[in-house]
Amino acid sequence: MYALRHPNDKGGLRRVRRNCYIDSASVPGLDHLARHAFLIRAIAAVSSPDAVVSHSSAAVLHGIPLIGVPLTHVHLSRNRATGARVKPQVVVHASRLESEDVVMIAGIRVTSAARTVLDLARTTPFDSAVAAADAALHNKLTTRTSLDEQLLRLRPGPGSRDATTALSFADGRSDSPGESLSRVAFHHGELPTPHLQARISDEAGNFVADTDFLFETLGVIGEFDGRSKYQAGLRRGRTVEEVVIAEKYRENRIRALGWIVARWTWADLENRTSLVARIEAAAAVAARTPHRAGTWNAPPRI
Repeated sequence: MYALRHPNDKGGLRRVRRNCYIDSASVPGLDHLARHAFLIRAIAAVSSPDAVVSHSSAAVLHGIPLIGVPLTHVHLSRNRATGARVKPQVVVHASRLESEDVVMIAGIRVTSAARTVLDLARTTPFDSAVAAADAALHNKLTTRTSLDEQLLRLRPGPGSRDATTALSFADGRSDSPGESLSRVAFHHGELPTPHLQARISDEAGNFVADTDFLFETLGVIGEFDGRSKYQAGLRRGRTVEEVVIAEKYRENRIRALGWIVARWTWADLENRTSLVARIEAAAAVAARTPHRAGTWNAPPRI
């Protein structure tokens, strides 16, 4: 925990900022998000009462993922037309805030999830904004209606065009940042829009598999192999070997229906051109075996 201490009382503590220290023993076990959360608490404790934690800092407190967004400063917003400034460790934004834009998290005034997503959508790159919006929708931190209302209030305004583009593309059916970034890669690579979380059944109507991406016109099933996919099996008491074998059987059942499966990992997302080429290569194989058995359906967009 952080604590406000007298400047001469620093035994066993590491300085977070002026007159604020953290137990040194706890520092090595903290990741960058936890460290930023400590800095947020320290700065919020001495900030103006009308200051609201916002942007990437609010995302940290809401548990909204940040992809490629630096956490070098704590972001605060104040309900005023002017007065934005950058200080050591702090960025202060001057922005209109309504009462519904502010919530309390652990005793700290924070922008709501919807407002936080909007602020990220108008200030961060497209892929970062999409990953944040997807996660907020998927985890039910906000709704598409709330995001649309935020957009209406923003227009016209700084970043409104970028925000509109990112939020229009967002889809809460993506259940991980890796899937969100995969969709961005497909979009930039001009691939057909895939169906998300489609469920495949065999000709008798028996369940075969839930899928990450189903490219109907290409005959390809896309699977993002994030760590969480395999950890879920481990949490159910399976061994690593059992999880891998089960996934192999699942893929074989999909292939038996005539679909071609393409897989990729986080490392593959660093080269979007290569990922798109992988999907196109799988589509070329599928074109030589066009018959596909069974049925599939996908849930509606979130």
